[in-house]
Amino acid sequence: MTVNPYLYSREPEFISELKDGTVKQLNPFSGTEVWTVAGRGNRPLGIALPEAKPLDAAKDGHHCAFCAGRSLETPPEKSRVIHHPSGEWETRYQVPAEQLSASVAEFRRIPNLFEILSYDYWHANYGYELPDRVQQRKASYLASPAGREHVLKVIGAKLRAGGKTEAEIAAMGTEAQIEAASGFFGGGHDVIVARRHFIDGATDTTQLSSSGTLTPEEHFRFFAFTVESMAGLFTLNRYARYVAVFQNWLRPAGASFDHLHKQLVAIDERGVQHEQAMHRLRTNPNIYNEYGPNYAAYHNLVLAESEHAIAFAGFGHRYPTIEIYSKSEACDPWNHTEDELRGMADMVHAMHAATGVEVPCNEEWHYRPVDSDLPMPWRVMLKWRTSTVAGFEGATKIYLNTVGPYQLRDLVVPRLFNLRDEGLIAPMQIATEAACRPNPLLYRANRS
Repeated sequence: MTVNPYLYSREPEFISELKDGTVKQLNPFSGTEVWTVAGRGNRPLGIALPEAKPLDAAKDGHHCAFCAGRSLETPPEKSRVIHHPSGEWETRYQVPAEQLSASVAEFRRIPNLFEILSYDYWHANYGYELPDRVQQRKASYLASPAGREHVLKVIGAKLRAGGKTEAEIAAMGTEAQIEAASGFFGGGHDVIVARRHFIDGATDTTQLSSSGTLTPEEHFRFFAFTVESMAGLFTLNRYARYVAVFQNWLRPAGASFDHLHKQLVAIDERGVQHEQAMHRLRTNPNIYNEYGPNYAAYHNLVLAESEHAIAFAGFGHRYPTIEIYSKSEACDPWNHTEDELRGMADMVHAMHAATGVEVPCNEEWHYRPVDSDLPMPWRVMLKWRTSTVAGFEGATKIYLNTVGPYQLRDLVVPRLFNLRDEGLIAPMQIATEAACRPNPLLYRANRS
């Protein structure tokens, strides 16, 4: 049979292994070229653990500005998640300043003191004003003496950090300072902060509390609270086209504090990465299946699978990357069922636990922009920040990744088995246990 070359083309190879052991990778969505060079891949991860120091019990709850005992150093809280002794979980909104210490918040949603896109950005460029309900919350918070003192204290700290002197701040007057704090109530950059700085019962400074040290139930609540909050930012600001969700763990990954938190940033563009992906998606609607879990399964890179999610060792990334995809028909995280959301949370939690608390990493969420009608799955990238981009990368735009996808798989899979045996992660099928059926992602059904 003669095949018409204009009607047939083979799927490209995104992973090529050379005779000397060098692995060359190409990212199917971004086009990023990555090499894992033989020999360099044998280097250790380069993680230097800090010296363990005994914890001072007197500093419990006050280790950093994200700790509960220092809640008046951050802008007014928008909401919190409480875990009652009965086992019930509750979300409370608009907690007054006087009641911040009246309950224990497992997770708190607070405005970022130094926004990427400030309230002034939206106001100046779009004419954005605080919605009536936000104006009412602002007025209510400021009507309380404790609330007013809180806002003035924090905005004063922000203005000083921006270079203003005490005299300049005083000259502004109280009302101008309060107006400058509008972003504390209606801004588009929030932080979801977990309760613990260190694990419960910690005795030294190396025992930090990370995503992987949470229980699966706690991590699900962390995820669900984040999804609710991102949906809320879209409701708050009609000019937002995307809400970037990410988590920087440890300072080498960009964290200001070694305290577990996620960040949500409303932006007025989709971003170059999504524009590139959408261009490819128009040509091949099934690209996320074909170039994601299908390709990973054919190359034995699947780490774990469950009814609602699948994780595999990624390829073509600047850093070692674990990719976690939702299998749901729903493209938007806030339209996932509780079981689907829990499935994603459990899979991401397991990958964090297998990564370990000592590895600096970024957790990045990717999903369909709200102004797009193209179906695409929700996916989370967990990137290990174990290398530094240097001159070679800048000169060639070829990135050296010392941990290739097969090495990443071999590091993670044994840890997943151990964690499952110890009951520390949710049940899931690991490595060769996974079904790896073609086209596991149902996003093209586009239920949402």
